[in-house]
Amino acid sequence: MSIRFAGLHHVTAIAGNPQENVDFYAGILGLRLVKKTVNFDDDRSYHLYYGDAAGNPGTIMTFFTWPGAPRGRIGTGQVSATSFAVPEDSLGYWLERLLQYGVRFEQPVRRFDETVVAFRDPDGIPVEIVARPGNEGGEIWDRSPVPAETAIRGISGVTLLERSAEVAENVLTNLLGFEKAEEWDGRTRYLSAGSGGSFADVVAVPEGATGQEAVGTVHHVAWRAPDDQTLEAWRGEIEDRGLNVTTVLDRKYFHSIYFREPGGVLFEIATDAPGFAVDEDPDHLGESLNLPPWLENDRERIEEALPPVKLPV
Repeated sequence: MSIRFAGLHHVTAIAGNPQENVDFYAGILGLRLVKKTVNFDDDRSYHLYYGDAAGNPGTIMTFFTWPGAPRGRIGTGQVSATSFAVPEDSLGYWLERLLQYGVRFEQPVRRFDETVVAFRDPDGIPVEIVARPGNEGGEIWDRSPVPAETAIRGISGVTLLERSAEVAENVLTNLLGFEKAEEWDGRTRYLSAGSGGSFADVVAVPEGATGQEAVGTVHHVAWRAPDDQTLEAWRGEIEDRGLNVTTVLDRKYFHSIYFREPGGVLFEIATDAPGFAVDEDPDHLGESLNLPPWLENDRERIEEALPPVKLPV
């Protein structure tokens, strides 16, 4: 395959209470709320984007918020954990911070060449802090409550729960262009060659229950396309392999396509451009509700229906 694979773009999950979500990701984890908008397919729901100072691809975790909706079930055909990269010597800081805010976490474990601390957000979504060599870069937000030297650098990878390891490997290596790296304790790691080597870990659970999408689960994971031309090439490649794929959709901050891989995980491929400064001053990202042009006439109705949220002080 000739299309260059560019690694992870973002992860999108489903939250319940939007204020609890902001308090956790912007307050405790110290990510920047780079965009406050609505789900373009359901304007009754917030779509909140968190990332580094500019919301660069590979740093972004986003949430649809469904207050009062039922909890889902994490199972096969889903992302079962999102891993945030931190500098190797910052693990002590993060353990103290999680304790300070009453976040229950599992004891640190060694996995491949990294140390991992696993915990859950307020909706039960599995999150990991991953400390390993090479996690010192990134565009750090200078107003984060977390000191720059210990701040999250981005999303280092995701874990996929699959019924078939073989089917997952075929998609990751032969379609997306991952390279199979190593195996550990029932987990197989696949690495992208670019973008700092983001990973997809596959854990095969042949008899596992299928995931149920709702609050507390990941909706999809998005991979990067550098530009629209590459996105169109990806779309053609996916169609040629007999998979159902959407038309190119305008998500305002990127263009994208969606398809479900044979194991059931919803994948998106999203362009790097135009980015989150397309409708806001870079110094004031995420401070007000931004709507796409086709929803501006409904702003009053939308704002009245959404619960208020404010950034942690």
